[in-house]
Amino acid sequence: MNEDHHQTLYETNEFYWGKEPNDFARRALDFIPEGEPLRVIDIGAGEGRDSVFFAERGFDVLAVDAAPNGLEKATRLAKERGVEVEVREGDVNSLEPEGSFALVYSAGTIQYLRPENREKQFAHFRERTAPGGFHALLTFVEDPEIPPAPDWSENEFLYAPGELREYYAGWECLHSRAFVFDDDSGGEPHKHAVEEYVFLKP
Repeated sequence: MNEDHHQTLYETNEFYWGKEPNDFARRALDFIPEGEPLRVIDIGAGEGRDSVFFAERGFDVLAVDAAPNGLEKATRLAKERGVEVEVREGDVNSLEPEGSFALVYSAGTIQYLRPENREKQFAHFRERTAPGGFHALLTFVEDPEIPPAPDWSENEFLYAPGELREYYAGWECLHSRAFVFDDDSGGEPHKHAVEEYVFLKP
């Protein structure tokens, strides 16, 4: 993962992505029944906006990111909102979380998984998921009509359309959505093609 790039993005006092959760975080919770507090890992938590959102709803949250500056702001945002979030520095390519999780969540980070490393890491994330647990994932995908984003890095790798499903054979797909959205990160308007999924472990 390009931690140096994100370290720079997150070094200012302002929150680069804002403090409100990603829309996908809200949609993901529509598929997860309410009940006892659940353990969640947010892979690529950035400045913590989604991690804090989950904590505010009673989840026990582990926020993981490769950029310490982001995790510092995640801790600050959690304190500001009156909740607790555990933070851990880690790269998605080598991440091996301990324990079991009811929800593995990632929005816009798993494209940093190198293609040759995906099978191993997704297998590890599946193993660390409790029976009846969920994976909620959003990633960028190839689209011949959309050129690479101006701030795309050499450490990011697009997924083929539908590829993410291949890592979840035997799991129930509760939600899938493919769409294109406008973005202006990096200061230049552009588009992204994305897919989002919610999977249920048997």
